[in-house]
Amino acid sequence: MSTEADAPDRPVEVPAWRDRKRYWWLWGLFAPTGLFTIGLPMIWALNQLGWTELAHVPFWLGPILVYLVIPLADIFFGPDGDNPPDEVMEYLENDRYYRYLTYLYLPFQYASLIMACYLITAGDLSWLGIDGGLHVADKIGIAITVGMIGGIGINTAHELGHKKVDLERWLSRIALAQSFYGHFYIEHNRGHHVRVATPEDPASSRVGETFWAFWPRTVWGSLKSAWHLEKARLERLGKKPWSRHNEVLSAWAMSVVLYAALVAVFGLEVLPYLILQAVVGFSLLEAVNYLEHYGLVRQRTASGRYERPAPTHSWNSDHIVTNIFLYHLQRHSDHHAYPTRRYQTLRSWDGAPNLPSGYASMILLAYFPPLWRKVMDKRVLAHYDGDITRANIHPAKRERVLARYGAQERA
Repeated sequence: MSTEADAPDRPVEVPAWRDRKRYWWLWGLFAPTGLFTIGLPMIWALNQLGWTELAHVPFWLGPILVYLVIPLADIFFGPDGDNPPDEVMEYLENDRYYRYLTYLYLPFQYASLIMACYLITAGDLSWLGIDGGLHVADKIGIAITVGMIGGIGINTAHELGHKKVDLERWLSRIALAQSFYGHFYIEHNRGHHVRVATPEDPASSRVGETFWAFWPRTVWGSLKSAWHLEKARLERLGKKPWSRHNEVLSAWAMSVVLYAALVAVFGLEVLPYLILQAVVGFSLLEAVNYLEHYGLVRQRTASGRYERPAPTHSWNSDHIVTNIFLYHLQRHSDHHAYPTRRYQTLRSWDGAPNLPSGYASMILLAYFPPLWRKVMDKRVLAHYDGDITRANIHPAKRERVLARYGAQERA
């Protein structure tokens, strides 16, 4: 019997189609490298020029990138509109160049974290043109910046965690350790993808629910869900939840070891900033969760079960710049249809509801509930052909939402 290894080498047939974004994906590494390539050189240059007040701004590079640069770039460059054809999917899926880019995110992510810890605790930064150490405002700025790097790193972990390769699953856990959000690996894969767009899913937001109300519900709900899922898995295996076999505990242990090492090297002073950056990181993730399925719900079938997830149950956006930075996360319907599909092969669905802009712009909008409701509630209503009762509505706000649209409960 011949095997694949015994077969003679054959030339790989390269399809005529080319990914025009092939080298654009390198921009996805700007987030974890920006502190070294833009932030520190700019701080040094501004101090050398005597513009010391402006030299404080680059410490806030993360918020500037996420809330200003990327949204403006989305507007300028617009939607992508380029889907890979069926005949290149296998070739594209097996092109290791794309997965190596996600691997590279992690060393840069942790290099930025270590550099931030050094800057926060250093007493002499004369090499940057700074007398003594950083001001508290600068320390907060750099903590928020590396928190956003860690938050985007959670998206990298999301891409890696869905894969069947053991190395990539371990890298996913490593990426999550910075934000102390290792339980996301369990809850997202085994919880969210099962319950998406249902009232039972803590990561699916509801009409009438602000981001600020969603945040504690999804943070606590996801943690509880991950624990219960892992506990049930271990019980099936005849093992106890409080053991080394518990993947939630092992994920948290990675974060404890990381934080302990950083405190041991840089001192206790760094701990509040580590906590701050972790909250910023997982809050950025939850802001994305808030907008991905807002108000969308799977209807129950005659059997009482929920219908299968479909393109209509995820808000999509095909704005190219955010897609580059988030590895096509905005092509969310395709991701839920094919969770193990690699980012470079994800495609836009014609039947999916679309956001008016990229995720980066919509995150900022989500922080201001009146503006969010003005932009999004009418889109949810239109998606359900004017019948708001078909949407996923926050139970505490249901009567108010129905009254706003003159709707009545369905029998």
